[in-house]
Amino acid sequence: MTAVVSHLPRVDARRGPRVLVGLAWAALFLNALTFSARPILLPVPQTVGQLATQGALPLALLFALMANRHMVVRPQLFLALLSVIGVVALMTSLHSEFPAGSVFRSLRMLGVCAVLWVLTPWWGRRDMLLLRCHRACLWIVLLVVGVGALVAPGMAFAFEGRLAGTLWPIPPTQVAHYGAVLFGTTVILWMCRRQSGRAAVLALAISGGVLVATHTRTAILGVAIGCALATATLFLGHVRVRRASVLGAAVLLVVSAVFASQLTTWAMRGQSASEAAELTGRTKVWSAVIDAPRGSFELLFGSGLSDQSFDGLPIDSNWLATYLDQGWFGVVLQVLVLLLLILAAATRERGPERAIALFLIVYCIVASITETGLMVPSAYLLDLVVAAALLARPVRGLA
Repeated sequence: MTAVVSHLPRVDARRGPRVLVGLAWAALFLNALTFSARPILLPVPQTVGQLATQGALPLALLFALMANRHMVVRPQLFLALLSVIGVVALMTSLHSEFPAGSVFRSLRMLGVCAVLWVLTPWWGRRDMLLLRCHRACLWIVLLVVGVGALVAPGMAFAFEGRLAGTLWPIPPTQVAHYGAVLFGTTVILWMCRRQSGRAAVLALAISGGVLVATHTRTAILGVAIGCALATATLFLGHVRVRRASVLGAAVLLVVSAVFASQLTTWAMRGQSASEAAELTGRTKVWSAVIDAPRGSFELLFGSGLSDQSFDGLPIDSNWLATYLDQGWFGVVLQVLVLLLLILAAATRERGPERAIALFLIVYCIVASITETGLMVPSAYLLDLVVAAALLARPVRGLA
């Protein structure tokens, strides 16, 4: 592959293309910020908000093409599988009960794939450009949420006392997701001496406060498991990792023992044991999805991309939403994508790129149990793209 790439035109590595890559990634991130009907401070019509998010996708493609004027594209099995998911979803959507919406979502998926293909020259960079762009977007979103909470705290915590966006309609689970990814990546960057102590303390304080304020159990569980596995890959090679791991484990044990009752009350969120066991009513919707009658074609390929709801209720499970929209074919393909990323992480040399990628993969797998969007245009998909970019091998002659 190196011999083939050496004949390709060299992508300009000056500041200009990097800025354009950042703008393209910001537009992709905006496209993933779906505009819902939740009440917010600014009287923005839902149609205007949706046009802003959907219009960001062609803008992302424009910025990506401006950055990669020579159209240098790296072969990527990860993106090839994503493209197959989009193509099959489009073919299935033509036979959907609601073809217009389903076809639009499939075309959006293919549009995101097109942008990612154009950005492949910036995969595998040692400066982790896409990770930096991703973290910058996370910072902006969390700052917007924080400003909204300061301006209108009553509205920000109106949903069962959980922090949500008031300047942009971001539900608590998504706010927790952004805080969790910023928290976990900051921990690993600091342990690998890629971020200063002051910057790390600020990021951990803000993202950790957001996690607590959102009362999102899945996000905290994902951060804990993801950070534990990521730091385990660094344990032998970094003194700071070993010291921080021992200290963190000791603090966790002490806090768990001293504040056990308070932590249990916080985690229950005022729910009864049966409500917590039903995952706030999610299991009822999951049972309905599984029991719904389906034909052979729908079992294999689904009924086309939907808004990932069932009878007007959110499914809140990536795997059941995929089973409904893309059938067993989509489920198997998503498993292959995750296995591909895990295998790439297992064969990558030890370092911050591998550790951060592993954190993102593990976090997304944990979150996929009660969240949707793993293989459709969403912030979770962008997390996996960053992981794939970190695991990509650097190629001489590219950016």
